Amino acid sequence: MQPGVCPNSFKQLRACLVCGLIKTTQQFVENGCENCEKYVHLSGDRERVLDCTTPRYQGVILLNDSNHSWVGKYLFLEGKYRGVYAIKASGILPPEVLGDLEARGVTPHCLNAS
Repeated sequence: MQPGVCPNSFKQLRACLVCGLIKTTQQFVENGCENCEKYVHLSGDRERVLDCTTPRYQGVILLNDSNHSWVGKYLFLEGKYRGVYAIKASGILPPEVLGDLEARGVTPHCLNAS
């Protein structure tokens, strides 16, 4: 089972626009997104974190076992790290990130709206 990823504070929470993982801004800067780092390269880049995450999300779930959770399956979170996820996130990914995701066959979790 993969290790868990949880926000270490309730301030400055953001959701990854690709997978919906919720962490603090600082956690994204320090560690990137455990699920999407190979696509979005957030680690160490605060500007990129602000571009590829959003503070606008609705509802949260705590995902403990992504392969046996019906909610995880419904939200397309199978195989993701244990952690806190947004049910719905709103934001716009940069065009170059969207193009890279499409080329890799990855569908973003976000609603592409502002």
